[in-house]
Amino acid sequence: MKSPVAAFVAFVIGAIVLVGYFIPAAPLQAIRTPILDWAIVLAGFAGLVAILNLIFGVHIKRIREKTPRQGFSWLVVISFFVVFIAGVILGPTNPNVQNVVTYIQFPIEASLMAVLAITLAYASLKFLQRQRNWMGIVFFVATLFFLVVNSGILSFSSNIPVLRTLVSAAHQLPVGGARGILLGIALGSLATGIRILIGADRPYNN
Repeated sequence: MKSPVAAFVAFVIGAIVLVGYFIPAAPLQAIRTPILDWAIVLAGFAGLVAILNLIFGVHIKRIREKTPRQGFSWLVVISFFVVFIAGVILGPTNPNVQNVVTYIQFPIEASLMAVLAITLAYASLKFLQRQRNWMGIVFFVATLFFLVVNSGILSFSSNIPVLRTLVSAAHQLPVGGARGILLGIALGSLATGIRILIGADRPYNN
């Protein structure tokens, strides 16, 4: 679609979805709900296309070219097809399928978080070596502090009222940071959506 038509369609659809959040009118909801359903389906299909591109465009290509890392590609391809076929045949809500995904996903997530903790500690040390200012010191001290707090070393603090309160407060600090990040993402998404609605950004013309 050319610019005027695409801009008009994007504005109308975006306005309907946005107004539907504030005005619970039945005719408006009857239009807004299918639009959201279509968006979810398209997003899921886009994710599937991206995964298929990763499998066929990257890993199977490595297997055909017999690269040194083709063993990892074989593992990724086999795992994908096993889980995908099991999910299609048995359904994603099947307990066996969920157990397979859980038993694979949880150890991988734990390993990634462990690597992230070590990497973050090393990065904070390198940052402090390069920039010996208050920002570098705060980043380094905060990294070590939260690594110690979340390592379980202070588990004895549950028997000491004052220390228990301090540790509990320290555990709440990352929650506030995460909410700040989510708020920033929400504001950024809102600003991007408004720019698309008013036609300042037109990614659908690319």
